[in-house]
Amino acid sequence: MYAEERQQRVVERARADGRVEVTELAAEFGVTTETIRRDLTVLERHGVLRRVHGGAIPVERLGFEPALAARDAVMTAEKERIAKAALAELPVEGAVLIDAGTTTARLAEVWPADRELTVVTNALPIASSLATRPNTAVLMAGGKVRGRTMAAVDDWALRSLADTYVDVAFIATNGVSAERGLTTPDTGEAAVKRAMIAAARRVVVLADHTKFGNDCLARFGSLSDVDVLITDAGLDEDAAAELSAAGPRVVRA
Repeated sequence: MYAEERQQRVVERARADGRVEVTELAAEFGVTTETIRRDLTVLERHGVLRRVHGGAIPVERLGFEPALAARDAVMTAEKERIAKAALAELPVEGAVLIDAGTTTARLAEVWPADRELTVVTNALPIASSLATRPNTAVLMAGGKVRGRTMAAVDDWALRSLADTYVDVAFIATNGVSAERGLTTPDTGEAAVKRAMIAAARRVVVLADHTKFGNDCLARFGSLSDVDVLITDAGLDEDAAAELSAAGPRVVRA
């Protein structure tokens, strides 16, 4: 097993159980405790785990939110597959909303040049990526910019979204579960995501499989609000069926 694959599984275990122990992980993967400690150091450097005595805890459980660059560096192949699958949900012409997030940013990277589309976004990196694309008009939902996610939030963003109505909203999320729905660590971003859902005829959620079963502080929607949920093949069929039963069509890219 490659180190990257092992580290990915460590993160999944930490998010599912709330904590991982060095000795247990070493026994499970058949490696030394020193190898596991190095893995945890790498994952802490990426901003997804926080080292504690004897193991590690996912940052979400400690009330922290990984910075944009740290989140962008993990699950890259899965995010690219999700973004390409999301292209099937784009209208031929019309208006769409794109939420701030590293997976939604991948959608901007593969954006088609042959469609007349207006994009409303609260994400500075996404606006910058799409502003020079042919046939694409970009509107920014203004507001206070969070340095951690480069997303505009609070009253100014909410006021502009209240007067917006689009064909499709592409929404990012930090957590997805059948019990809690869609969640994120920051209440300001939760309010904006809630407004985006209300502003769209159809809602498409883009989330890699590590987000599932990971409940965060602020709930901004239920699965019944979602038309399509696009994830990667790391989500098993039973979990996909459970989510689908709650409302959305689930696509595993």
